[in-house]
Amino acid sequence: MNALTAAWDWLADPAHWSGDEGIWHRLFQHLVMTVVCLVVSCLIALPVALVLGHLGRGGALAVNISNVGRAVPTFAVLVLLLLTPIGKWGEGPTVVALVLFAVPPLLTNAYVGMREVNRSIVQAARGMGMTGRQMLFHVELPLSLPMVLNGVRLAAVQLVATATIAALAGGGGLGRIITAGFNLASTPQVVAGAVLVAVFALIVEGIFEVVERLAPHLVRGAR
Repeated sequence: MNALTAAWDWLADPAHWSGDEGIWHRLFQHLVMTVVCLVVSCLIALPVALVLGHLGRGGALAVNISNVGRAVPTFAVLVLLLLTPIGKWGEGPTVVALVLFAVPPLLTNAYVGMREVNRSIVQAARGMGMTGRQMLFHVELPLSLPMVLNGVRLAAVQLVATATIAALAGGGGLGRIITAGFNLASTPQVVAGAVLVAVFALIVEGIFEVVERLAPHLVRGAR
């Protein structure tokens, strides 16, 4: 309890919230890193998963290949990338490592969601003369949307928690608060940084829970 009390006192100090090393600035950096990596991951994983799920071919292989990334620690990937020419691109190694980490849940959930769409509904849509593109965007995607969004939620929460490794490569984010606490041998600062990351992850989780609940109503309203 003493560590938590000391961490609360550290968080309650206004001096720790302002400036380039302050919490607000580090939180903004963490948010930007998370959003960038999530958007890039979605642009890579979702089109592949949706198309393969629609075709019903090659999805299992793609999912298995992407899941190989889960077996390799993100920190190990980051260290290896720092030793390559990518290491000269500033935040590049961190972005690449986090994107590789986020792709598997996105790809897996989107593909599974597409394949779990009732085949009789798909056959009925085809019988109505719908093209493959129309079936994908007007039938399969709306029905698989809960699973797709679940994958996005998982990826987003994992990114928030894992983006702390950016600090190990000299990047920004809430991880800098934790690493600075270790350098200063300040347990309250380390605990405070961990609490901030945990709270941020819970907030992101809550936001996506709301989005998942509202998505079916929005899709029906758009129709």
